[in-house]
Amino acid sequence: MDDGTNGRRVVVGGAVCDKGRLLAARRTAPPALAGRWELPGGKVEPGERVDEALVRELREELGIEVEPVARVAGEWPLTQELVLHVWRARLLAGAPRPLQDHDELRWLAPDEAFDVDWLDQDRPAVAAVVETLKG
Repeated sequence: MDDGTNGRRVVVGGAVCDKGRLLAARRTAPPALAGRWELPGGKVEPGERVDEALVRELREELGIEVEPVARVAGEWPLTQELVLHVWRARLLAGAPRPLQDHDELRWLAPDEAFDVDWLDQDRPAVAAVVETLKG
């Protein structure tokens, strides 16, 4: 079965939405990415579904429970071995806290979405999600 990843490992990013806003997380590592903003998430483990990985990663990184809603169209290469898939997710429980890999979180309204310095590969997905929030 071809999943379109060409053998690359999937990193899932969560476009967490609540009350018409999008959650942004500022990275602390690696040094080349520190201080820039991303959609939080992480690597899908072998045998794990992407939606399951999203729920697990956001629980570990931010201490929240989410419901995956839908995958954002597209995929973005991170390295030769990694590819980013982004899912919209609804906040179900918890107040996000930067527990791992981040030092600051911000809820951004659609008109504030590009007030932070997003990682390049996150920008197209952020733009797509912002359009759904405006809709």
